[in-house]
Amino acid sequence: MGGELLAAVAAGEAKIARQNAASGKPAGDGTSPACTERVSWPVEDPSEFRPELAPGGPLEDLGKQKDDFRVYYEESGERFDIVRKTYAEMHKNQTMQFGREMRAKYSGGKAKMTMMEAIFALNNLIDESDPDTSEPNSFHLFQTAERIRQVHPDKDWFQLTGLIHDVGKLLALWGEPQWAAVGDTFPVGCAFAKECVFPEQFQENPDFSHPVYSTKYGIYQPNCGLNNVMMSFGHDEYLYQALVRNGATLPPAALYIIRFHSFYPWHTAKAYNHLCSEEDLNQLPWVLEFNKFDLYSKADVEPDVDALVPYYQTLIDKYCPGILDW
Repeated sequence: MGGELLAAVAAGEAKIARQNAASGKPAGDGTSPACTERVSWPVEDPSEFRPELAPGGPLEDLGKQKDDFRVYYEESGERFDIVRKTYAEMHKNQTMQFGREMRAKYSGGKAKMTMMEAIFALNNLIDESDPDTSEPNSFHLFQTAERIRQVHPDKDWFQLTGLIHDVGKLLALWGEPQWAAVGDTFPVGCAFAKECVFPEQFQENPDFSHPVYSTKYGIYQPNCGLNNVMMSFGHDEYLYQALVRNGATLPPAALYIIRFHSFYPWHTAKAYNHLCSEEDLNQLPWVLEFNKFDLYSKADVEPDVDALVPYYQTLIDKYCPGILDW
């Protein structure tokens, strides 16, 4: 798409304009993205599908955790077929080369907008798996943030992390397929772990038989640290890179959560520890703590977004202020 940008979501832009006018804060420069047509994805984030925790699955011994997940065990039906197909495409196409290309493609210049504008842009992303639900996607972000706020009222950085963690799904509004934006993540450039969901699908990946990428350590050194590992590309990696590029002042724990919250083979299955540094293991409890708040996308009570925006705007102003380069 080059420098061509999608038009801003009208409702989100209007809301931000009203808030900015009242507060005297500048809005984006008019090049913020989203779409003139709403974008449909067939399912919610496939990371919610955890067949490896099912009876007979490779992580059955973690079954005590199954109630903590939105588990879709049944290996039949349209939803399962869509999820399996999504992972098949992901496991076939997420290669080292693809990762390099996507990082170059999304290294900035796609849009100029504030973080709050980006949050409301996600309202143009439709979940076709739940046609009776009209809740905007931004609701899930505010729900996650508010659940964190209830338990961790003294950790404003953690609350903000909950609010922005899925903003990288802007990738969908730029036309990327679901397999390149959501779902479990994993390292590329080394052997794919059996703890990944549907691990047999990696046999279709060109890197599966690569003389270096197919080895345990691949291009990496033992305990090199996950920040030195190229992850499969998706919304986690995109947002992480955008925050770093824009000089966000969130603490390291927040950046770990954003970059690795979909890295289930690591934080749930304990795979890839041979690549982890001491810092990774020290940050792991924060990733696990976050996932407890993120797993359920719907709450009993819809958030009063209009009432919540001013509080969360103060957190944005503190940690990732102004107009950002996307």
